[in-house]
Amino acid sequence: MAREFGAGYSARNLWHMVRFGEVFPDPKIVNALSTQLGWTHFRHLLPLDDQLKRDFYAEMCRLEKWNTRTLRKKIGGMLFERTALSKKPDKLIRRELAALRAEDKLTPDLVFRDPYILDFLGLKDTYAEKDVEAAILREIEAFILELGAGFCFVARQKRMTIDDRDYHLDLLFYHRKLRRLVAVELKLGDFEAGDKGQMELYLNWLKRHECEPGEAAPLGIILCAGKTQQHAELLELAQSGIHVASYWTKVLPRKQLERKLHEAVRLARARLAAGKD
Repeated sequence: MAREFGAGYSARNLWHMVRFGEVFPDPKIVNALSTQLGWTHFRHLLPLDDQLKRDFYAEMCRLEKWNTRTLRKKIGGMLFERTALSKKPDKLIRRELAALRAEDKLTPDLVFRDPYILDFLGLKDTYAEKDVEAAILREIEAFILELGAGFCFVARQKRMTIDDRDYHLDLLFYHRKLRRLVAVELKLGDFEAGDKGQMELYLNWLKRHECEPGEAAPLGIILCAGKTQQHAELLELAQSGIHVASYWTKVLPRKQLERKLHEAVRLARARLAAGKD
């Protein structure tokens, strides 16, 4: 075939063409994606067998205008499995992706992830919270890339005076698409119940003193070394706009990363199913 019609018709390219027709059968969706995605983007998406995962990467790539290198890195870093969205039932995932496709509507479940991979900080085996914060500020561009597109840095050690007492929030960001402030607290140890109260205090202060008209209520991210699932469930963090996530300062080997994240997704979906019974 390549000898008769040219190098573009090699067996490999023909496979890509057939596969493209199989996984992207809707011309309207293809036309919408093609405004931002080139053929090389699509080629990175074709090997993904899970339709929801493929749709997630395609729509996020379109919305956040990823280049092919970023798309490849996001897939390799298993971004989908690290989002809160991936832990939901397939029906709800389809609904959120449909809203993203139709309205460019981002939700916190699409934005927040767990864990956050902070291997670029270059931290040694022993470090303090101030070391993590300093490393993040030193590598702020890479940190925002890991947080996701739309995050804008606002302040570090944001001072809040409450009843003549000063409190300091580690990091404050603004998310352009969500149109809300995002407070980030760093914890070296595991998540504790008291961390929720501290973050609620910060979020309520920000809502009262920092929110502009038309902005949604602030959200909080507590980055910690680990968390216990029962604590997170019983505290009903989502109702307070708080997301607790672990952070990894070293990347696991690919196979180990896959096992760990797939198990986390399986357990989260099992808990959701059990809660409906």
